[in-house]
Amino acid sequence: MATTEETFIELGNNLPELPDAEVLPVPAQPIEPRAMRRRVLNLAGPIIGENFLETTLGIIDTWLVAGLGAVALAGVGSALQVMFLLISALSALAVGNAVLVAQSVGARDLVRAGQLGRQSLIWGAIFSIPLALGGLALSGPLISIFGLEPEVALVATQYLHVTMGTVVVLVGLFIGGGVLRGAGDSRTPMLVTLFANVVNVVLAYGMIYGHFGLPALGAVGSAWATFIARGLALVLLIGALWRGRNGVTIRGKGGWLPDVKDARRVLQIGVPAALEQVLVSTAFLALGIVVAHLGTDVLAAHRVAFAALSLSFLPGIGFGIAATALVGQSVGARRIDEGAAAARVATIWAAIWMSAIAVLLFIFAPQILGLFSNDPAVIAAGTGGLRMVALLQPFWAVLFVQSGALRGAGNTSFPLKVSGTGIWISVGLAWLLVTLFGGGLVAVWAAFLMVAPVIALLMWRRFQRTVREFPAA
Repeated sequence: MATTEETFIELGNNLPELPDAEVLPVPAQPIEPRAMRRRVLNLAGPIIGENFLETTLGIIDTWLVAGLGAVALAGVGSALQVMFLLISALSALAVGNAVLVAQSVGARDLVRAGQLGRQSLIWGAIFSIPLALGGLALSGPLISIFGLEPEVALVATQYLHVTMGTVVVLVGLFIGGGVLRGAGDSRTPMLVTLFANVVNVVLAYGMIYGHFGLPALGAVGSAWATFIARGLALVLLIGALWRGRNGVTIRGKGGWLPDVKDARRVLQIGVPAALEQVLVSTAFLALGIVVAHLGTDVLAAHRVAFAALSLSFLPGIGFGIAATALVGQSVGARRIDEGAAAARVATIWAAIWMSAIAVLLFIFAPQILGLFSNDPAVIAAGTGGLRMVALLQPFWAVLFVQSGALRGAGNTSFPLKVSGTGIWISVGLAWLLVTLFGGGLVAVWAAFLMVAPVIALLMWRRFQRTVREFPAA
């Protein structure tokens, strides 16, 4: 495989585009239900595929590192907890940029959409370079917070040193993918992710264990493999953006100097979305601490339930991002009724997919746990909790899509308040149920089941209100 930058840019240029009819602003006449369904599915499908690839890659990386022993696995896991929080914070530029690009596309102002893409990439570099340098300097102190054994802390620090250096590349990937999805092209980010994942798996195997003539770097080899794969993926995405997708391109002489006004607009939308993700991430971290007090068997079962949860979320996340793009386009075109129709279709399909997953989780809970552990105590501890997770799926489907629709309309503060408050209320209830009644995982996830329907209803009602109050075209 050729390795020059020009070759990768050319490969990005040759990635297939979605037909313009699927992504450009809606026509003057109301769109037919079948056409709307096709638009939603064409946009959401690749997003689900992309997220599935990312999830699968994480599982494979964990499996490869696990072959080095418990010390390596614990060290990498601790470093990744820091990265997860950082990724949540870095999503601000990507979310705000995707919404504004979608709205510009809806308004048929493709020049403005390209300008926003350029500005977001510039500001992403401005924000991420100091962050990466600071992370490199503070890797040791950050890892020391976990109170790890010395050998585990060493692995975690070395791993974090490399991954913090990838922050600039990671921000570029977030923004590049956001621009493309805002323009209605979710297929290119998926194909780029597929390419990067194949490269990552090959390099990780080679650099962890010293195969293919590569140095045996141990656990840190996984970090270097991810760095290289992400770098290649960024070159591909930049190449696609330079060539242009559906009329949106970053090519051009103007607009490359930082514009504070554009940055302010992006951050006004993006910062609440980023804070929401930080609140959710820290809440689940706190939930892990609550569950840890229930014993090793329960904690192990909880980790399995979380793995199932990460997979069950994929349809909701995919249809939610599709709703963000399509509602954003409808706002730009001043046809919010089309955005409402897109959100309705996305909600129905997310609910169908996640309900189907729920049925599988409920029926085959013992067997799913058995795939990860043959310990009868772990299976017994986790079966009820996994079935409770299954009952949550339809409510989370509504929550994901309706919050995505609100973001497309430019309202990221309401999802922040409702989701951020709801997730912490759920964790607090879980702690109370475990403390007062001594419940296991069933009690933990029952707390979420008490709150999820309320959050979903609030999100749905707020978007319906947004549609009603939207100014007439």
